Amino acid sequence: MPKLIAIVEDDPDQRANYSDAITSKGYEVAAYASRQEALDGFDARMPDLAVLDIILGEEVDAGFELCRDLLTRNPNLPVIFLTERVKEVDKISGLRLGAWDYQSKPITLDYLAERISSLLRINEVRANVDNRSATAKQVGDLMLDQDALLVSWRGTRIDLSATEFRMLAKLVRAPGHAVSYQTLMNATMQSLVTNNTINTHMRNIRKKFEKVDPGFACIKSEYGFGYRWSS
Repeated sequence: MPKLIAIVEDDPDQRANYSDAITSKGYEVAAYASRQEALDGFDARMPDLAVLDIILGEEVDAGFELCRDLLTRNPNLPVIFLTERVKEVDKISGLRLGAWDYQSKPITLDYLAERISSLLRINEVRANVDNRSATAKQVGDLMLDQDALLVSWRGTRIDLSATEFRMLAKLVRAPGHAVSYQTLMNATMQSLVTNNTINTHMRNIRKKFEKVDPGFACIKSEYGFGYRWSS
């Protein structure tokens, strides 16, 4: 059964273009023009991945509200924000909500389709991981599985987004050594990334570790430079 991709976009031309590009890759698409349409559709069938605009009609934060709703129903659902809102505060809000990716318009249709395929592959591998893979790396109490982009801390799985995983992998490549903001920016594979965006990612990563280990303190801030992993 093809994966279902939800597109929530109020511009009819963009909605049609996104839908055609994604359908051509073999996915099923459910396209919605408003927050309420999307909510009704999610009640009928949850998607395997959602692409959300933030502004829908007169609702300036509709995409954020939809993201909260989707992740309440399925915390591991890949969500991509695709929007003209490129201010840092909006990106930070999206990341804090738990979105896997935040892309600015305009975007090429081929790139959008590839991002969707990539995130679905990661999510599928995660769902089927039973044993440690050949690419897993142990760093003290930390285990990183490069294939599934999975992390475990003292034997407990921690679900990071693809971006968060790449940043953590950069951080633990050389434990004890400071990693610059620029290096961490490159790891995000996103455009228009600032130091504050990196700080937000790091806060999110810390919080996820602290949920399973309240005493977690391995991610250290290097003021004005970046971060380091200290076991």
